[in-house]
Amino acid sequence: MSIPIDIGIPEANRKATAEGLSRVLADTYTLYLKTHNFHWNVTGPMFNTLHLMFEEQYNELATAVDDLAERIRSLGFPAPGSYAEYGRLSEITIDEGVPKATDMIRELVDGHETVARTARQTFQTAEEGNDESSADLLTQRMQIHEKTAWMLRSLLD
Repeated sequence: MSIPIDIGIPEANRKATAEGLSRVLADTYTLYLKTHNFHWNVTGPMFNTLHLMFEEQYNELATAVDDLAERIRSLGFPAPGSYAEYGRLSEITIDEGVPKATDMIRELVDGHETVARTARQTFQTAEEGNDESSADLLTQRMQIHEKTAWMLRSLLD
């Protein structure tokens, strides 16, 4: 017997926000996997800088996936947790092979910008549903992804 959720947000609004957060989670997890892969496989003159930067980024993403999944659960819905679900929900793709370091950077810029866009779309849903907690989480995610994209882009100038 489950206890009904009464946090001041109607179920339909909680569901819409949870669905958006599931897409953000899928994008974030996929970006985590891509970043970790690049950390392991980067080579070239920027090796040390990128190896350490990618490690910092995938660690931050690992924390983010937990925060996102827990927020989905707080809204009363199951969090997606399989590669199949992430593949269906994510806008980020992972290609086979090992790209050159500059291509890794470009792919990660694109990935961070993708997560920021997905978070921004979901923010509107959360805001319309009077879900300040989800909106706050999404604002934090947008700030982190926009800043990370800028820092990565700066390496290519």
